[in-house]
Amino acid sequence: MAEETRPTEQTQPHPKMTEGHNKAPRYSYNDPRRALCTCITIFFLLAGITVLTVWLVYRPHKPQFTVVGAAIYGLNATSPPFISITMQFTIVTRNPNKRVSIYYDHLSVFVSYRNQAITAPVSLPPLFQEKHSTVAMSPVLGGGGEVPVSAEVVNGLVMDEGYGVVGLRVVVLGKVRWKAGAIKTGRYGMYVKCDVLVGLKKGFVGQVPLLGSPQCKVDI
Repeated sequence: MAEETRPTEQTQPHPKMTEGHNKAPRYSYNDPRRALCTCITIFFLLAGITVLTVWLVYRPHKPQFTVVGAAIYGLNATSPPFISITMQFTIVTRNPNKRVSIYYDHLSVFVSYRNQAITAPVSLPPLFQEKHSTVAMSPVLGGGGEVPVSAEVVNGLVMDEGYGVVGLRVVVLGKVRWKAGAIKTGRYGMYVKCDVLVGLKKGFVGQVPLLGSPQCKVDI
């Protein structure tokens, strides 16, 4: 009896295996989108490194102020609640930056005593300060009439004048900008306060001694 011939079964590949095997990768090495993303990443990385390097090299430091001289030309505190005073302070400002220049705009100066202004603000011309340089200013303050103050200020000034030592605060206000090469920063508000002790005798007119010359505090 002849043997029955069976058809040979062929093994069919699994559908999932076929699908995964034939699926092309989403990005290839020659894909323009991948090249664009790589270029953008490199650009921002280089830009960040450049900005950081420039900041480390040219980062600006605050200017430094010091009061080095004072003169009193008139002090009348005998008609409260008003006071009239004329004085002159020599203020030295130093630019500590070796690569950065400084612009000063809208400068004004006044004197206060016990946190009350005893002179009207005096405007100063704009100032440009070269890198690593020093500039002196000698504004005359007061002399423009009487300034209203409290009885505490009048009594305190009379008492301190009797002792021969008066504590005053010289205040400088303005806007400051830095310049490094062709790059200029925006304007920043500047507040400088200089607490000084001056030797003053009643009726004396002219240069008065400064009891120490501490550096001023600069806030920007």
